[in-house]
Amino acid sequence: MTRPWVTIDSAATDDGRLELRRRGERDFLITLDGLVLMNSVANRSEIVLGQRGCSHLRSRSSARVLVGGLGMGCTLRAVLDTLPADARVVVAELNPVILAWCRGPLAGLTGGAANDPRVDVEIVDVAERVRVAANDETGNFDAIIFDLYRGPHFRTDRLNDPLYGSRAIARVRQALTPGGIFAVWGENYDEGFAHRLEAGGFAVKTERPGRGGLRHVVFIAQQLRP
Repeated sequence: MTRPWVTIDSAATDDGRLELRRRGERDFLITLDGLVLMNSVANRSEIVLGQRGCSHLRSRSSARVLVGGLGMGCTLRAVLDTLPADARVVVAELNPVILAWCRGPLAGLTGGAANDPRVDVEIVDVAERVRVAANDETGNFDAIIFDLYRGPHFRTDRLNDPLYGSRAIARVRQALTPGGIFAVWGENYDEGFAHRLEAGGFAVKTERPGRGGLRHVVFIAQQLRP
């Protein structure tokens, strides 16, 4: 008999009620007004996102990575497992309750990724964090990874979307070191976003890492050198 989901914590947000639900030892959901945002047993695309986004940094000394969105910490765990011991990772997360969950009931899923000494979690909009990095000549990142519950889609404002529009892509490029990677999770493939990345100076590859059913997409965009 299937166990029922139990809500173990919740918080009000501007987008609705955020809930953490549990069923068994390692089976968790994060929902927003009843809509499932994340499932701890269906995270293959998030893991691949973290791995591919940092694969070029396995032997890079003092690599710096920006991760947009903490979620359950699965992408962050994959990032940390790929990076060397002297790397630094900044995580931009909007909601402090997500950080509390990752350091509390969800910590066992990721080996305490959010508590790793290489990690600094900032409660900030990742779009703003990219703007800061783009204007800081000494603070560029070797990889920028977006694992947000809303990925690029056909309704995205092509020019002004703060995350996936052409102007945002230009800021990401400025915030990256030469040859850096911009890796983005998406619910579905979005041709317009891929074209904007290419027009913005990136070489683009995509993967659908899942098996069967809905297979989310990972965009891997490498900055082309001038």
